[in-house]
Amino acid sequence: MTNPSPLARLTTHGYVIIPSFLPPSTLSALRTASSTLISLSSAGQWPHVRTTGKQFPPWDPSLVPHSAGIWGVQHLLHPSLPLPPSQREAFVKLYFSPALLSLSREILSLPPPDGLVMELFNLLCGPSDGKGFELSWHRDDIPASATEEEERERVCKPGEVYSHTQWNLPLYDDSSLVLVPGSHSRPRTAAEREADPHGGDLEGQVVVELKAGDLVFYDNNILHRGVYSGGKQRMTLHGSVGRADGGGEGMKKRARNVLQHGVGSWVERADFSCLGEGEERKTAEGMRRRLVEMGRAAGEVGYSLVG
Repeated sequence: MTNPSPLARLTTHGYVIIPSFLPPSTLSALRTASSTLISLSSAGQWPHVRTTGKQFPPWDPSLVPHSAGIWGVQHLLHPSLPLPPSQREAFVKLYFSPALLSLSREILSLPPPDGLVMELFNLLCGPSDGKGFELSWHRDDIPASATEEEERERVCKPGEVYSHTQWNLPLYDDSSLVLVPGSHSRPRTAAEREADPHGGDLEGQVVVELKAGDLVFYDNNILHRGVYSGGKQRMTLHGSVGRADGGGEGMKKRARNVLQHGVGSWVERADFSCLGEGEERKTAEGMRRRLVEMGRAAGEVGYSLVG
């Protein structure tokens, strides 16, 4: 008997783990770049951060300062990222790596060579104030106020082709992601609706245990939360890609989920020259172009969630 494909496992459970995805040499380079960036961001030298006490965008340092502690760093492909060129390039080469994009294509049922859309690439870290921090239970693009019927309409449906996929890739062992398998394809139960969103267990929840270099893809509308332990080393890369076909309300919702983070303000200036002049560069430029086109078609997008 053959093992189910990553897409089959994702469709059934809402997540799939790819063990030992990163080779040790790549892991080391990304740790160096991430450590430098976290230090600079914690010191206020990079403004695009997720501050503790704020779960969803917009993240505005003027409202919640860096001194409150950060739990994430935004825009790893930004042209002004305050890192040496070799460290910026480590992020570019990972995001557009053939191995990662090949897995993404498989999950999106999208054959090469064209059709992928550049989306988000961020870094999640342990709170810089050394204290624990917990996110609420949520779906990334379905608000908690949604009715049962609204959820039923928007969750994953049997046979539906994914329009996007997102992943976490820890550079150190990580058990921060907690989710409820199967919840990506159904409305919340009565108990899940009544549960305290800011704490407590849900029936059937799983703590996703990842080793350094593992990769997990998960449906962004699975019920999930982050639980960060104070004082524990955490550097987890967090990215997403999409597919360009489709339009209407589905496209607008996806555009909102991506562009609400502010990526549209700098994506046309991003530097992918480290990829050379071959197929990897061609793929990256195509992905960038499709994101720009999506943004122009969507117009003002607003925010998916509040808090």
